[in-house]
Amino acid sequence: MNTTLVIAALMLFGSDAPNRQTVITVVGAPGTAEYGQQFVEWAARWETAAKQANADFISIGISENELSDREQLQHQFEQLTSESTEPIWLVLIGHGTFDSKVAKFNLRGKDVTASELAEWLKRFNRPVAVINCASASGPFVNKLASKDRVVVASTKSGFEHNFARFGDYISQAISDTKYDLDKDDQISLLEAFIAASSRVDEFYTQEGRLATEHALIDDNGDGRGTPADWFRGVRATKAAKDGKVDGQLANRLCLVRSEQENKLPAEIRTRRDALEAKIEVLRGQKATMSVDAYYAQVETLIVELAELYATVEQDD
Repeated sequence: MNTTLVIAALMLFGSDAPNRQTVITVVGAPGTAEYGQQFVEWAARWETAAKQANADFISIGISENELSDREQLQHQFEQLTSESTEPIWLVLIGHGTFDSKVAKFNLRGKDVTASELAEWLKRFNRPVAVINCASASGPFVNKLASKDRVVVASTKSGFEHNFARFGDYISQAISDTKYDLDKDDQISLLEAFIAASSRVDEFYTQEGRLATEHALIDDNGDGRGTPADWFRGVRATKAAKDGKVDGQLANRLCLVRSEQENKLPAEIRTRRDALEAKIEVLRGQKATMSVDAYYAQVETLIVELAELYATVEQDD
């Protein structure tokens, strides 16, 4: 099959439906057969979760293709719907490198840099979650941070270059309700991040080894990132100097949604999320407001939420 036909096939079968989530797993160059087997297992868990979520699933880096893995990834981005309420989940599984200036995710063939990936993602006006499970992935947080985007990296910097285990644990947590911290019968990306980070800590503690990976999550667009130990439950207990906190968008993104969540129309879910985001902002401003003003504004938003849910119940 020539390259033109391959691209045509990608255009025909690779595009997503606007009302469906899309999960893309990219398995990079393994380095060794042992790592390769692990990476394939991690990717398979994401595929299982995508099927549970009735999401479109795209796999790159496992099977052979006339296009390079880098070309496949770029073409897939070009075919995905640019505007939607449904998120794109990009999961990078493999190894990374950092030369003090440029961070890369190692592909079979030519690698992709954090800056290149940021450029490819610019066209999307929809939620995007990038989960970089590679070593030396910390710089991706700064490069990819943007509005309506969650960026997760296995390491806090590009200098944590040893094999990262974070990808193993987050691939298990993303659909396992035992990690449901807020008891809404579904696992958010934030909850999966916290669970995976905790299991990474447990591994190094039990092995009596110095931890060589410290995951970060960013979803407020400032590019700084927040470690898991800054959260109590699903709320950040610390903030940046400008008062911004991470975690709110990540806690609204759930790949495998609960039965109740699946019953909500997309437009209702979007309005609900916006109201809950306003409530979270108010909580952060509570210390600077009078008691009466705070509770008056919170009450208004809670009433709006109640009316929104009442509308859904009436439709049922």
